[in-house]
Amino acid sequence: MSQTRRLFSICIPAYNRARHLRGLLDSIFAQDFRDFEVVICEDRSPERGQIAAIVRDYQARYPDAIRYFENDANLGYDGNIRNLVHYAAGEFCFFMGNDDVMCAGALENAASVIHRHPNVGLVLKSYGWFDETPERVNQEIRWFNVEKEISAGIPAIRFAFRRSGVISGYIVHRDMANEAATSKFDGTLYYQMHLTANVLIRKSAVCTPKVLILCRGNEPPDFGHSAREEGRFVPGRYTPQARLNMVGGALSIIRDLKETRGINVVDDVIRDYANYFYPYIKDQLTLPWRDFYQLYRGYGRMGFAKYPLFHVYFLLGYALGEKRFDALTAVIRKFLGRSPRFGKLW
Repeated sequence: MSQTRRLFSICIPAYNRARHLRGLLDSIFAQDFRDFEVVICEDRSPERGQIAAIVRDYQARYPDAIRYFENDANLGYDGNIRNLVHYAAGEFCFFMGNDDVMCAGALENAASVIHRHPNVGLVLKSYGWFDETPERVNQEIRWFNVEKEISAGIPAIRFAFRRSGVISGYIVHRDMANEAATSKFDGTLYYQMHLTANVLIRKSAVCTPKVLILCRGNEPPDFGHSAREEGRFVPGRYTPQARLNMVGGALSIIRDLKETRGINVVDDVIRDYANYFYPYIKDQLTLPWRDFYQLYRGYGRMGFAKYPLFHVYFLLGYALGEKRFDALTAVIRKFLGRSPRFGKLW
Protein backbone atom coordinates (compact mmCIF):
# COMPACT_ATOMS: atom_id res chain seq x y z
CA MET A 1 0.00 0.00 0.00
CA SER A 2 1.26 3.54 -0.72
CA GLN A 3 2.09 6.13 1.95
CA THR A 4 -0.93 8.24 0.97
CA ARG A 5 -3.32 8.58 3.88
CA ARG A 6 -6.03 5.95 3.71
CA LEU A 7 -9.70 6.59 4.29
CA PHE A 8 -10.00 3.82 6.89
CA SER A 9 -7.84 2.27 9.56
CA ILE A 10 -9.51 -1.02 10.45
CA CYS A 11 -8.70 -1.15 14.17
CA ILE A 12 -8.70 -4.51 15.97
CA PRO A 13 -8.15 -4.73 19.75
CA ALA A 14 -6.67 -8.22 20.19
CA TYR A 15 -6.89 -10.16 23.45
CA ASN A 16 -7.12 -13.97 23.17
CA ARG A 17 -9.72 -15.40 20.73
CA ALA A 18 -6.99 -16.22 18.22
CA ARG A 19 -9.29 -18.89 16.75
CA HIS A 20 -11.57 -16.15 15.37
CA LEU A 21 -8.89 -13.85 13.95
CA ARG A 22 -8.56 -15.53 10.55
CA GLY A 23 -12.28 -15.29 9.91
CA LEU A 24 -12.25 -11.61 10.80
CA LEU A 25 -9.23 -10.82 8.60
CA ASP A 26 -10.69 -12.83 5.71
CA SER A 27 -13.90 -10.78 5.91
CA ILE A 28 -11.86 -7.57 5.78
CA PHE A 29 -9.62 -8.54 2.87
CA ALA A 30 -12.63 -9.84 0.93
CA GLN A 31 -13.88 -6.24 0.64
CA ASP A 32 -13.95 -4.74 -2.86
CA PHE A 33 -13.11 -1.32 -1.40
CA ARG A 34 -9.33 -1.19 -0.87
CA ASP A 35 -8.61 2.26 0.62
CA PHE A 36 -7.74 0.94 4.08
CA GLU A 37 -5.05 -0.35 6.39
CA VAL A 38 -5.44 -2.83 9.26
CA VAL A 39 -4.07 -1.91 12.69
CA ILE A 40 -3.93 -4.57 15.42
CA CYS A 41 -2.94 -3.96 19.05
CA GLU A 42 -2.37 -7.12 21.08
CA ASP A 43 -2.97 -6.47 24.77
CA ARG A 44 -0.57 -8.95 26.39
CA SER A 45 -2.91 -11.91 26.40
CA PRO A 46 -1.99 -15.58 26.97
CA GLU A 47 -2.56 -16.15 23.23
CA ARG A 48 -0.08 -13.49 22.09
CA GLY A 49 2.11 -16.04 20.28
CA GLN A 50 -0.83 -17.49 18.34
CA ILE A 51 -2.11 -14.05 17.41
CA ALA A 52 1.34 -12.92 16.24
CA ALA A 53 1.76 -16.03 14.09
CA ILE A 54 -1.59 -15.44 12.36
CA VAL A 55 -0.73 -11.78 11.77
CA ARG A 56 2.62 -12.72 10.22
CA ASP A 57 0.85 -15.06 7.84
CA TYR A 58 -1.51 -12.32 6.67
CA GLN A 59 1.30 -9.76 6.46
CA ALA A 60 3.06 -12.11 4.05
CA ARG A 61 -0.09 -12.43 1.96
CA TYR A 62 -0.95 -8.70 2.07
CA PRO A 63 2.37 -6.81 2.20
CA ASP A 64 2.20 -3.39 3.89
CA ALA A 65 -1.53 -3.79 4.60
CA ILE A 66 -1.28 -4.69 8.31
CA ARG A 67 0.51 -2.89 11.13
CA TYR A 68 0.82 -4.92 14.32
CA PHE A 69 1.67 -3.68 17.83
CA GLU A 70 2.14 -5.52 21.12
CA ASN A 71 1.43 -3.66 24.35
CA ASP A 72 4.17 -3.99 26.99
CA ALA A 73 1.52 -4.22 29.72
CA ASN A 74 -2.15 -5.14 29.66
CA LEU A 75 -3.97 -1.84 29.10
CA GLY A 76 -7.49 -3.24 29.26
CA TYR A 77 -10.30 -2.60 26.84
CA ASP A 78 -10.44 1.20 27.08
CA GLY A 79 -6.69 1.74 27.03
CA ASN A 80 -6.30 -0.51 24.01
CA ILE A 81 -9.03 1.36 22.10
CA ARG A 82 -7.19 4.60 22.82
CA ASN A 83 -3.91 3.01 21.69
CA LEU A 84 -5.48 1.99 18.38
CA VAL A 85 -6.70 5.52 17.72
CA HIS A 86 -3.17 6.75 18.42
CA TYR A 87 -1.58 4.30 15.97
CA ALA A 88 -4.24 4.65 13.25
CA ALA A 89 -3.16 6.55 10.13
CA GLY A 90 -6.51 6.63 8.33
CA GLU A 91 -8.97 9.49 8.18
CA PHE A 92 -11.52 7.31 9.99
CA CYS A 93 -11.10 4.47 12.46
CA PHE A 94 -13.37 1.51 11.67
CA PHE A 95 -13.26 -0.72 14.76
CA MET A 96 -13.87 -4.46 14.68
CA GLY A 97 -14.27 -6.75 17.67
CA ASN A 98 -11.75 -9.58 17.61
CA ASP A 99 -14.41 -12.28 17.18
CA ASP A 100 -16.80 -10.56 14.75
CA VAL A 101 -16.94 -10.32 10.94
CA MET A 102 -17.35 -7.56 8.39
CA CYS A 103 -20.17 -7.88 5.87
CA ALA A 104 -19.59 -7.75 2.12
CA GLY A 105 -19.72 -4.16 0.87
CA ALA A 106 -19.33 -2.67 4.37
CA LEU A 107 -16.35 -0.44 3.57
CA GLU A 108 -17.83 0.74 0.26
CA ASN A 109 -21.07 1.69 2.00
CA ALA A 110 -19.30 3.50 4.83
CA ALA A 111 -17.10 5.36 2.34
CA SER A 112 -20.13 6.48 0.32
CA VAL A 113 -21.77 7.80 3.52
CA ILE A 114 -18.65 9.78 4.36
CA HIS A 115 -18.39 11.24 0.87
CA ARG A 116 -22.05 12.32 0.90
CA HIS A 117 -21.77 14.03 4.30
CA PRO A 118 -18.65 16.22 4.51
CA ASN A 119 -19.07 17.05 8.22
CA VAL A 120 -19.61 13.50 9.45
CA GLY A 121 -17.70 12.54 12.57
CA LEU A 122 -19.43 9.24 13.34
CA VAL A 123 -21.11 6.66 11.12
CA LEU A 124 -23.73 4.67 13.05
CA LYS A 125 -23.93 1.23 11.51
CA SER A 126 -26.73 -1.27 11.34
CA TYR A 127 -25.56 -4.68 12.52
CA GLY A 128 -26.56 -8.27 13.15
CA TRP A 129 -26.04 -10.93 15.83
CA PHE A 130 -25.11 -14.56 15.28
CA ASP A 131 -24.15 -17.48 17.52
CA GLU A 132 -22.58 -20.34 15.59
CA THR A 133 -21.94 -19.09 12.03
CA PRO A 134 -22.35 -15.70 10.31
CA GLU A 135 -24.69 -17.38 7.83
CA ARG A 136 -27.30 -17.78 10.57
CA VAL A 137 -28.13 -14.29 11.82
CA ASN A 138 -30.41 -14.12 14.85
CA GLN A 139 -31.35 -10.45 14.77
CA GLU A 140 -30.58 -7.30 12.82
CA ILE A 141 -30.41 -3.91 14.52
CA ARG A 142 -30.99 -0.72 12.54
CA TRP A 143 -32.08 2.71 13.71
CA PHE A 144 -33.73 3.96 10.51
CA ASN A 145 -34.92 2.43 7.25
CA VAL A 146 -33.13 5.15 5.28
CA GLU A 147 -29.83 6.98 5.63
CA LYS A 148 -30.18 9.88 8.07
CA GLU A 149 -27.82 12.64 9.18
CA ILE A 150 -28.22 14.09 12.69
CA SER A 151 -26.86 17.57 13.29
CA ALA A 152 -23.69 18.18 15.29
CA GLY A 153 -24.01 19.14 18.93
CA ILE A 154 -26.76 18.10 21.32
CA PRO A 155 -28.99 16.34 18.72
CA ALA A 156 -26.18 14.04 17.56
CA ILE A 157 -24.76 13.40 21.04
CA ARG A 158 -28.03 12.44 22.70
CA PHE A 159 -29.02 10.14 19.84
CA ALA A 160 -25.65 8.48 19.20
CA PHE A 161 -24.32 8.12 22.74
CA ARG A 162 -26.08 4.92 23.83
CA ARG A 163 -26.01 3.58 20.27
CA SER A 164 -22.19 3.59 20.33
CA GLY A 165 -21.96 0.82 22.89
CA VAL A 166 -21.10 -1.99 20.44
CA ILE A 167 -17.49 -1.54 19.34
CA SER A 168 -17.66 -3.56 16.11
CA GLY A 169 -18.51 -1.25 13.24
CA TYR A 170 -17.77 1.83 15.32
CA ILE A 171 -16.60 4.37 12.71
CA VAL A 172 -15.19 7.63 14.03
CA HIS A 173 -13.14 10.56 12.71
CA ARG A 174 -9.61 9.65 13.74
CA ASP A 175 -8.03 13.08 14.36
CA MET A 176 -10.90 14.33 16.47
CA ALA A 177 -10.96 11.07 18.42
CA ASN A 178 -7.24 11.41 19.07
CA GLU A 179 -7.75 14.97 20.33
CA ALA A 180 -10.14 13.60 22.96
CA ALA A 181 -7.65 11.04 24.31
CA THR A 182 -7.85 10.50 28.07
CA SER A 183 -7.37 7.70 30.57
CA LYS A 184 -10.11 9.13 32.81
CA PHE A 185 -12.63 6.46 31.78
CA ASP A 186 -10.39 3.42 31.73
CA GLY A 187 -12.27 0.57 33.37
CA THR A 188 -15.73 1.63 32.14
CA LEU A 189 -15.56 -0.56 28.97
CA TYR A 190 -17.15 2.37 27.13
CA TYR A 191 -14.25 4.55 26.01
CA GLN A 192 -15.78 4.81 22.54
CA MET A 193 -18.81 6.55 24.09
CA HIS A 194 -16.48 9.23 25.44
CA LEU A 195 -15.19 9.64 21.88
CA THR A 196 -18.74 9.87 20.56
CA ALA A 197 -19.69 12.61 22.99
CA ASN A 198 -16.62 14.71 22.18
CA VAL A 199 -16.39 14.20 18.42
CA LEU A 200 -20.06 15.04 17.90
CA ILE A 201 -19.75 18.44 19.55
CA ARG A 202 -18.54 19.68 16.16
CA LYS A 203 -19.31 16.82 13.79
CA SER A 204 -22.56 15.19 12.68
CA ALA A 205 -23.63 11.56 13.01
CA VAL A 206 -24.98 9.62 10.05
CA CYS A 207 -27.00 6.42 10.39
CA THR A 208 -26.82 3.88 7.57
CA PRO A 209 -29.55 1.25 7.15
CA LYS A 210 -27.08 -1.22 5.61
CA VAL A 211 -25.89 -3.98 7.91
CA LEU A 212 -22.11 -3.51 8.04
CA ILE A 213 -20.96 -6.07 10.58
CA LEU A 214 -22.07 -9.24 12.34
CA CYS A 215 -21.39 -9.68 16.06
CA ARG A 216 -20.82 -13.03 17.72
CA GLY A 217 -23.34 -13.39 20.52
CA ASN A 218 -22.23 -16.56 22.30
CA GLU A 219 -18.64 -15.67 23.17
CA PRO A 220 -18.09 -15.07 26.91
CA PRO A 221 -16.60 -11.67 27.84
CA ASP A 222 -12.90 -11.50 28.63
CA PHE A 223 -12.66 -8.32 30.69
CA GLY A 224 -11.17 -7.98 34.16
CA HIS A 225 -7.46 -8.56 33.51
CA SER A 226 -6.08 -5.01 33.55
CA ALA A 227 -5.39 -3.00 36.68
CA ARG A 228 -8.35 -0.67 35.99
CA GLU A 229 -10.74 -3.59 35.37
CA GLU A 230 -9.79 -5.91 38.24
CA GLY A 231 -12.49 -6.07 40.88
CA ARG A 232 -15.04 -4.52 38.53
CA PHE A 233 -15.35 -7.37 36.02
CA VAL A 234 -14.98 -11.13 36.18
CA PRO A 235 -13.46 -12.80 33.10
CA GLY A 236 -15.89 -15.18 31.44
CA ARG A 237 -19.22 -13.68 32.51
CA TYR A 238 -21.15 -10.53 33.31
CA THR A 239 -22.03 -10.48 36.99
CA PRO A 240 -24.91 -8.26 38.15
CA GLN A 241 -22.36 -5.87 39.65
CA ALA A 242 -20.43 -5.80 36.37
CA ARG A 243 -23.59 -4.73 34.57
CA LEU A 244 -24.17 -1.99 37.12
CA ASN A 245 -20.55 -0.89 36.73
CA MET A 246 -20.87 -0.70 32.94
CA VAL A 247 -24.04 1.39 32.87
CA GLY A 248 -22.72 3.52 35.73
CA GLY A 249 -19.52 4.04 33.76
CA ALA A 250 -21.43 5.20 30.71
CA LEU A 251 -23.39 7.68 32.81
CA SER A 252 -20.16 8.98 34.33
CA ILE A 253 -18.97 9.83 30.82
CA ILE A 254 -22.07 11.82 29.93
CA ARG A 255 -22.04 13.60 33.30
CA ASP A 256 -18.40 14.52 32.72
CA LEU A 257 -19.42 16.10 29.41
CA LYS A 258 -21.74 18.41 31.35
CA GLU A 259 -19.10 19.27 33.95
CA THR A 260 -16.17 19.82 31.57
CA ARG A 261 -17.81 21.02 28.36
CA GLY A 262 -21.08 22.52 29.62
CA ILE A 263 -23.16 20.22 27.42
CA ASN A 264 -26.05 18.77 29.39
CA VAL A 265 -27.74 15.73 27.87
CA VAL A 266 -27.72 13.67 31.07
CA ASP A 267 -31.50 13.38 31.43
CA ASP A 268 -31.90 12.67 27.72
CA VAL A 269 -29.39 9.83 27.89
CA ILE A 270 -30.92 8.32 31.04
CA ARG A 271 -34.36 8.38 29.41
CA ASP A 272 -32.94 6.81 26.24
CA TYR A 273 -31.39 3.98 28.25
CA ALA A 274 -34.62 3.46 30.17
CA ASN A 275 -36.63 3.22 26.95
CA TYR A 276 -34.35 0.48 25.57
CA PHE A 277 -33.15 -1.23 28.74
CA TYR A 278 -33.44 -4.88 27.79
CA PRO A 279 -29.80 -5.37 26.59
CA TYR A 280 -28.55 -4.43 30.07
CA ILE A 281 -30.55 -7.18 31.79
CA LYS A 282 -30.94 -9.93 29.19
CA ASP A 283 -28.02 -12.01 30.48
CA GLN A 284 -29.29 -11.64 34.07
CA LEU A 285 -32.78 -13.07 33.58
CA THR A 286 -31.90 -16.42 35.18
CA LEU A 287 -30.91 -14.83 38.48
CA PRO A 288 -32.92 -15.81 41.56
CA TRP A 289 -35.73 -13.34 42.07
CA ARG A 290 -34.10 -11.77 45.16
CA ASP A 291 -30.85 -11.08 43.24
CA PHE A 292 -32.76 -9.81 40.21
CA TYR A 293 -34.69 -7.45 42.44
CA GLN A 294 -31.43 -6.10 43.88
CA LEU A 295 -30.21 -5.46 40.32
CA TYR A 296 -33.49 -3.67 39.61
CA ARG A 297 -33.03 -1.51 42.71
CA GLY A 298 -29.43 -0.75 41.78
CA TYR A 299 -30.37 0.46 38.31
CA GLY A 300 -33.32 2.37 39.70
CA ARG A 301 -31.05 4.38 41.98
CA MET A 302 -29.12 5.54 38.90
CA GLY A 303 -32.17 7.52 37.79
CA PHE A 304 -33.99 5.03 35.55
CA ALA A 305 -36.85 4.32 37.95
CA LYS A 306 -38.86 7.40 36.92
CA TYR A 307 -39.37 6.03 33.40
CA PRO A 308 -42.20 3.49 32.91
CA LEU A 309 -40.51 1.38 30.22
CA PHE A 310 -37.62 0.62 32.57
CA HIS A 311 -40.03 -1.23 34.87
CA VAL A 312 -41.74 -2.95 31.92
CA TYR A 313 -38.45 -4.43 30.71
CA PHE A 314 -37.64 -5.87 34.13
CA LEU A 315 -41.08 -7.40 34.67
CA LEU A 316 -41.67 -8.66 31.14
CA GLY A 317 -38.09 -9.83 30.67
CA TYR A 318 -38.11 -11.89 33.84
CA ALA A 319 -41.56 -13.31 33.05
CA LEU A 320 -40.74 -14.32 29.47
CA GLY A 321 -37.06 -15.21 29.77
CA GLU A 322 -34.35 -14.38 27.25
CA LYS A 323 -35.41 -16.69 24.40
CA ARG A 324 -39.06 -15.66 24.33
CA PHE A 325 -38.27 -11.98 24.80
CA ASP A 326 -35.70 -12.12 21.98
CA ALA A 327 -38.25 -13.81 19.74
CA LEU A 328 -40.77 -11.08 20.51
CA THR A 329 -38.34 -8.27 19.72
CA ALA A 330 -37.23 -10.03 16.53
CA VAL A 331 -40.84 -10.09 15.30
CA ILE A 332 -41.26 -6.39 16.11
CA ARG A 333 -38.02 -5.42 14.34
CA LYS A 334 -38.90 -7.51 11.29
CA PHE A 335 -42.33 -5.90 11.07
CA LEU A 336 -40.95 -2.36 11.41
CA GLY A 337 -37.75 -2.95 9.46
CA ARG A 338 -35.87 -1.18 12.29
CA SER A 339 -35.77 -0.91 16.06
CA PRO A 340 -38.89 0.66 17.61
CA ARG A 341 -38.56 4.33 18.54
CA PHE A 342 -39.69 5.68 21.90
CA GLY A 343 -39.50 9.45 21.93
CA LYS A 344 -37.54 11.73 19.59
CA LEU A 345 -33.91 12.45 20.43
CA TRP A 346 -32.72 14.44 17.42
